[in-house]
Amino acid sequence: MVQIDSLLHAGYHNVVQRPWQVDRTLTKGSFMYPIFITDEQDALIPIPSMPNQNRIGVNRLEEAIGPLVRKGLQAVMLFGVPNDSVKDALGTAADDPAGPVIQAIKLLKAKFPALLVSCDICLCEYTSHGHCGHLNDDNTIDNEASVRRLAEVAVNYARAGADNVAPSDMMDGRMRAIKQGLHDAGLSHRVSLMAYSAKYASALYGPFRDAACSGAKFGDRSAYQLPPGSRGLGRRAIERDVREGADIIMVKPAMFYLDIVRDAKEIAPNHPVAAYQVSGEYAMIHHAAAAGVFNLKTAVLESMTSLQRAGCSLILTYFTPELLDWLD
Repeated sequence: MVQIDSLLHAGYHNVVQRPWQVDRTLTKGSFMYPIFITDEQDALIPIPSMPNQNRIGVNRLEEAIGPLVRKGLQAVMLFGVPNDSVKDALGTAADDPAGPVIQAIKLLKAKFPALLVSCDICLCEYTSHGHCGHLNDDNTIDNEASVRRLAEVAVNYARAGADNVAPSDMMDGRMRAIKQGLHDAGLSHRVSLMAYSAKYASALYGPFRDAACSGAKFGDRSAYQLPPGSRGLGRRAIERDVREGADIIMVKPAMFYLDIVRDAKEIAPNHPVAAYQVSGEYAMIHHAAAAGVFNLKTAVLESMTSLQRAGCSLILTYFTPELLDWLD
């Protein structure tokens, strides 16, 4: 029987992923563009706290993404933004075949077969309480039930055609469960697993939660996301996810956590390391440039260079559309 820690093929099955496996300079292939998919199919809704970003309906995806693909876009990360009416305590709408993510996967793979489609795996956008998993009666996280559900969602996204699944929930043990689920479904050879390994309970997620309508209705996520000062926990989480079968290791946020990016590269030198330049980082750079603090292009390129210098081979950033132009 093949063991989970023996599975390597998914990490380089897709041609887009192969350069992530080598040290390299900044290119258009260095970026993955996070996009928000609303269940309002014909919508293109500006996000006020994130300049130039929109919630995109499935029927507007081709016009939004097509020009970027023609400029060299190689990878996207999908986040679903469902209507409040479908949310419940268990996040049952997360893998609805008629929901925004599965519909977007199918459209993007049909229209742009070479585009690598990655899907965020979390329940916060789909739960009525806004937390990232199932809850116990005392409103603490039910880790075991959460992991089971997250693995189901990941497998269903993979069946719909996703090339990569990326659990951001920060439940204990979810990497192994998802990897096993993909293997049992006969998908582990082609669907890679990107671990939000060192994801910190940061102040920098505010614009994202506005964009995804995913704020917690009570409490916060500090019982499962990592404390910002905890280098040791970040290192342990990276080590754990490598053991559990992650193909790619991610650090989130990015610029405030360059030491953790470097740690990730040292702990997992044979894995691609990704960093997510989050919504708050994106907004800060935009607003500082608008105030005349610095030139936008110069600052963005410096931030990208610093992440790559720290050890990243993949950067998730909302600046991807601009970078596709700037790197021409």
